[in-house]
Formats: sequence, C-alpha cells, structure tokens
Amino acid sequence: MFELEKPDLRTPSPAKRLRRHVEWLAGGIGERNVWRPAALAAAAAYVRGEFEALGLEVGAQRYRALDVDCENLEAVLPGRSAPGEIVLVGAHYDTVRGSPGADDNASGVAALVEIARALGGARLARTVKLVAFVNEEAPFFFWGEMGSKVYARAARRRGDDIRVMLSLEMLGCYEDAPGSQTYPPLLRWFYPERGNFIAFVSNLASRRALREVVGAFRAHSDFPAEHLAAPAWVPGVAWSDQLSFWRAGYPAVMVTDTAFHRNRHYHRATDTPNRLRYPEMARVVEGLAATVAALAGEN
Repeated sequence: MFELEKPDLRTPSPAKRLRRHVEWLAGGIGERNVWRPAALAAAAAYVRGEFEALGLEVGAQRYRALDVDCENLEAVLPGRSAPGEIVLVGAHYDTVRGSPGADDNASGVAALVEIARALGGARLARTVKLVAFVNEEAPFFFWGEMGSKVYARAARRRGDDIRVMLSLEMLGCYEDAPGSQTYPPLLRWFYPERGNFIAFVSNLASRRALREVVGAFRAHSDFPAEHLAAPAWVPGVAWSDQLSFWRAGYPAVMVTDTAFHRNRHYHRATDTPNRLRYPEMARVVEGLAATVAALAGEN
C-alpha cells in the first residue's frame, strides 16, 4: 500500500526538502491514525528512517492505544558541558480522521527532521531531544492517552530536567491578504490582520520561557514573529502537545501558524501539500534551528 518511491532529499534547497517530507507524509501516506494503523506505522517508519539517515540513533517509546501498537520516536543530540539539561523539540505525526494532514502536522514533522539536519554539526552545551509524538489528535487529545502525555509523564518520573519544550504545530500556512488572520475575542486589536507571521504561544506559567524563545528567534531570523502568553482556556492556546508538558510541570511553548485562526483547510480533506508555502516555511525552520542551538548553548 505504501511501497512508493521514497523521495530523494539530497537537494540543497531547504524549501524543497521540506516539501518532499510533507508530500511523502500527506501525499504518499495520507491520513494516519489508529483507524489506519498501516499508515500510522508507515509514518513512524518514515520519521525513523530520516533520523537514521542523519546518523542519529532512534529510541522508541511503545504503548497500545485502542488495541493498536503506537510509538513515540526520539533522537538525541547529547550536550557536552550540561548534558543533563534538556531542550526538547516535538511534533505529532498523526492526523485527524478524513484529513491527509499536510499542515496538521506533516509540516511540523518536516521541520523536526530539518532541525535535526541543521544541528548535526553543532557543539551543544545542553542535550537536544527531538521527539515525534503519536496520537495528538482526537480521541486522545486533552484527556486520552496522547503520545506526548505518555512521554511527559515518563520524563517526570525519570526526573528529566527539561528546560523548555517546543511544540511544532502547523508551520506551513501563510497569507498576505488583509483579513486573512483571525483571533480569539479581543486579541484582534493587538495583532496583525495579515496571516504572514509565525506565532509563539505559551500559558502564563511558561511566559519566561516564551520570552527567551522569542528573543532567540528574533536574534537569528527576520521572519515576522508574534507571541502570546495567555491562560490555557483561551481557544487554541493549549491545543497541542505543549499541554502534556504543562501538566507535567515543564515550561513549554507552541510554535504555530495559528491553525484554524488562519488555515481554512484545518482538519479537512483539503489540507494537502500543494496548499503550503514552503519558502516561508523554510525561513521559519532555519530560524527555529538557530533558536534551538541558542537555547542549547551552542559553542
């Protein structure tokens, strides 16, 4: 079913590499969740293969959900002087039912792989963990056995010193038209009306980490960026894997194109690879890679 020709990602263009990741996940595989276990396994195999092609060892945290074998995948870039301190970057590779999930969230997974590529030669003080999470979408979201929830709870039991978690949640939709960006009530008076920026979002407890992340991004990228620290009940603020880390007591920040506040194809069959804007996405990912390196104390 998934015996398609695997894309050749040796092209030097970051935008083309991102597009080919998205096309493989959302086009070659398509909808991937526990109702399509072969597709879910194919997506996990793709991520594992991309990490391994970069010379990274991949660990798997396996568990069963709705009688389906599921796994979170982790690649580690060890820190040198402070290896016990962790900067964690994560993205979920599953989709909602009925959607191929190009933006939600093949875009985040593509960014995760390319951040790993960019950091391959970095000399990091802190350890960077790159994690592809399973089962972020319903029926697991919020109260179910989300992959990130399983991971964050295990990290807390181990006593992992996660200094900040970055949740990559939809990074490919950008719009220049006036009125292309919407917001929860009242916020529209304080933020741009055009959806041509990347957003950094946290709960109130993580606002210090949010300031550090945004400062690092702006120091390394001129791509337009906005940020918000708000209560988790504000619509969209808690709607991804950062929620699991907040609940485990870790600071976490979501990086997003704002999902349904901008992307009219959110959770639809029309969330396809051709609708994303890869040059803008590449600029965001380049900035995020530099941000992660800065957070990890690159020497």
